[in-house]
Amino acid sequence: MRRCSVYNRLRIVPGSPDDYRQLTRYHYRDSRPGPCAAIFALKSDGTLPGLLCRTAVGVIVYSMAGRVLEMRNVATGNVFAGLDRSTQLALIGRNIRRISRVIIEPRFRGLGLAARLVRETMPQLNVPIIEAVAVMGWVNPFLEKAGMKAYEAMPSAAGVQLIEALSLLGIEDTELIDPQQVQQKLERLCRAEGEFLERHIRNFLKSHGRRRDMPPGLERTRYIVTHLTARPTYYIWFNPERRFANAKKEK
Repeated sequence: MRRCSVYNRLRIVPGSPDDYRQLTRYHYRDSRPGPCAAIFALKSDGTLPGLLCRTAVGVIVYSMAGRVLEMRNVATGNVFAGLDRSTQLALIGRNIRRISRVIIEPRFRGLGLAARLVRETMPQLNVPIIEAVAVMGWVNPFLEKAGMKAYEAMPSAAGVQLIEALSLLGIEDTELIDPQQVQQKLERLCRAEGEFLERHIRNFLKSHGRRRDMPPGLERTRYIVTHLTARPTYYIWFNPERRFANAKKEK
C-alpha cells in the first residue's frame, strides 16, 4: 500500500470501546488501560473497499493520569510534587490526560498513522498536558514524531545497588537479557553469596507491591531482570492553547 493512496483516505473520528476492542489483540500489552477519558479512531472516508470501509484501522485511548510518576516531576519542575493527596489528585485531574494505547492494524503500519493519531488528537483533549509512558519507545519513536518530548527514566537506587551486587558475584548487566542463564548462576552461588544477594533482592522488591514476597526461582528472576533492563521512557506535550489550571476550580 502506498501512503498517498491510503493515508489521505483515512479520517480521525470520535471512537468507542468497540473500536478499541476490535484492535486490542494487536497490542503488545494485554492489560486494560486505566479509566478512559477519550477514544479516537482512524476510519475510512468511505472510499476504501469492503470491510475496511466500516471498521477502524487505528485507535488511540486517553486515560486519566495516575497520581505518582517520578519523571512527570522532572518534566514539570515538581509542579505536582509535595502536595497532599486530595490536592494532588485534583491538580492532576484538571491538567493531565495520559495516552494509554495507540494501536494500528498491522496492514496499515509504516504509514505514519500512529504519529498522526497522537498529533491530531492531543489538542482535542483541551487540557494543558498530555503524557505517555512507553517501555519500547526507542523501537518506534512515533510519540516524538508527533511532538512529544522524551525523558529517559533513571534506574532506582535499589536497582543500581542490585546490579552492582550481581556484578560482584560475576553476573554482568549484559547477561540480564537471559533470565534462565541468570537463574542458573544464582543456583550455583555459595550460601554467603546467596544471602548477600537476597538482601539486595528484597530491598529492590520492597516497592513492587505483592511481588516483594515472590519466592526464589526462575519466575522471580525473570521479573527482576525485566524490571532492571526495561526502563520506560516518559513523554510529555504542553498544549500552547491551554493555561495551567489550579486545583481549586476557577469561577
